[in-house]
Amino acid sequence: MTEQQFDQIFPLGEPNDAYAQYFIGQSYLAPLAPGSVPVSNVSFEPGCRNNWHIHHGTEGGGDQILMCTAGSGWYQEEGSEPVTMEPGTVIRVPAGTKHWHGAKADSWFSHLAYITPSEGLSNEWLEPVTDEVYGRLPKKNGEAA
Repeated sequence: MTEQQFDQIFPLGEPNDAYAQYFIGQSYLAPLAPGSVPVSNVSFEPGCRNNWHIHHGTEGGGDQILMCTAGSGWYQEEGSEPVTMEPGTVIRVPAGTKHWHGAKADSWFSHLAYITPSEGLSNEWLEPVTDEVYGRLPKKNGEAA
């Protein structure tokens, strides 16, 4: 599938160059409500994924909400099995949870990403999801990536 064939309802956005150091592969970022609610459409080319990371916040905020809108991807919390994300999948990532997310090896993937408001919001970027680890994940057809 090429980007032109990737059917999604939100804009692809621009190459996510500001955060490229925290991704393996190419991602795109489209802020959907600039200056208002911090929600963005994040799109990943096949095989693209972000590094392990943690969102921090205080007073009950800092949770991340991921809503898959197109394609097929992965979400994984540290110590848990990876979860398939397909259009309609919604995942709440509690603040302080080490996790990563990204496209499957053979599919584009888009999700809306939103962080619940809080004082002291920050991201702690950690180690990459290595090719060796990523390569053990199943593809759509159930074979190794």
